[in-house]
Amino acid sequence: MAYTVMSNQDNPEVKNNFMGSFDKKDVSRLRELAKQVMDLATLDLMKERKDGWKHLHDLKPDRPMILFETFSVSGFVTEEELQCSNDILRNIERSMVYNIKQYHELNDDLVIEPYFRLPWKMLKGDYGVTIEEHHAQDSLAYLSNFPIKTPDDLNKLKERDFSVDRDYTYDVKQKIEGIFGDILPVALGNYDNFFSELGFTPFTGNMFIGLTMDLFKLIGNENMMFWAYDHPDAIHRLMRFLCDDRVRFFKWMQSENLLVPNTDNQFGGPSSYGYVSELLSPDSSNKVVLKDLWVWPESQESVTFSPQMFKDFFLGYLAEVSNLFGLSYYGCCEPLDDRIDLIQKAIPNLRTVSISGWNDFRKIGSLLGKNYVHAKKPNPAFISGASPDWERMAKDIKDSFDACPNGNMEVVVRDVYDINGDMKRLGQWVEMTKNIVGR
Repeated sequence: MAYTVMSNQDNPEVKNNFMGSFDKKDVSRLRELAKQVMDLATLDLMKERKDGWKHLHDLKPDRPMILFETFSVSGFVTEEELQCSNDILRNIERSMVYNIKQYHELNDDLVIEPYFRLPWKMLKGDYGVTIEEHHAQDSLAYLSNFPIKTPDDLNKLKERDFSVDRDYTYDVKQKIEGIFGDILPVALGNYDNFFSELGFTPFTGNMFIGLTMDLFKLIGNENMMFWAYDHPDAIHRLMRFLCDDRVRFFKWMQSENLLVPNTDNQFGGPSSYGYVSELLSPDSSNKVVLKDLWVWPESQESVTFSPQMFKDFFLGYLAEVSNLFGLSYYGCCEPLDDRIDLIQKAIPNLRTVSISGWNDFRKIGSLLGKNYVHAKKPNPAFISGASPDWERMAKDIKDSFDACPNGNMEVVVRDVYDINGDMKRLGQWVEMTKNIVGR
């Protein structure tokens, strides 16, 4: 299952197939799943979990919160489990099955809301050059064509066009409301930055910036590093171009009234919820602006740059986009303990910081203190493969938790792919982590 950043993919065949009538078995299957989703969404437990996430993001934690990203785990939901024949209905089925299975098998702090989330279908043009990603089969691994080869190639760049297919999105909404809207309402808004086909869109609501990711895809890693010395103005010119692109895109979404609050179980950061008191609530009737939302800046591609060079070449552009929003969730897999002080100064709306296994846990724990949410990202290698290393898993959690004052920590497992078919270890990991953090 491959991610494509700022995707401009469109599949006319999927569209055309959705316009006809639906198999009665598909309809029956989705109505059955919608009832299960609504039954779970209205449990008292869901209210308790929402409060737990909100209090944590308000920096008044009741307890550390725990969440597992199951949609990356190979075999957690198999194609054989899915019954719908229509592509989009099968995607919707997939989304519901993931939530239902995760609730029953993991006992983490998954939140299920009493509605089905549908994003807008958006299309985005290219940069004047086309980024071609060649993915390995059934893998996130890819190779870009790196279309900007020399600084002179920057003259090929042009502003992208953005558009929203309102008619198609409304048609999808109307049709699925006709299938199960009387059981589970359909909520429309925002977009999914990584999954382009409607139905299974787990990153809906996640305002991902992705400046250095696209920088890397345009010029490649070697040019990133060499141009910083040989052609520094070219790096700045391209970062300025990408920064302006993101500002235009997010402001375009605002002007087109495509935004809804991402303070529910939409992702405010990477696979982490947006529940918080300081931003607009999901049930607000106010017009939504960027200051009402979470945003996700990160810069994994610049980890080889020193903190000072990171500040000189990248941080200002990331901050310019981030500061358009209400709250920021910074980071993904990159180590931040040598540059978090720079990020704190540049992005005053910073609230949550991703702490991957590449960090010095005590150092970054001390630097963050009680003023930020510590978003612990366990090392996925320890739980993956044929032989999980439970001792190292436990130490990984304990070291971060011991370095986190006030318990303002979320533990979010991401990027676990192959667990040798042993699905039981996911729930076992959750139970182990609860014991370590005193839950």
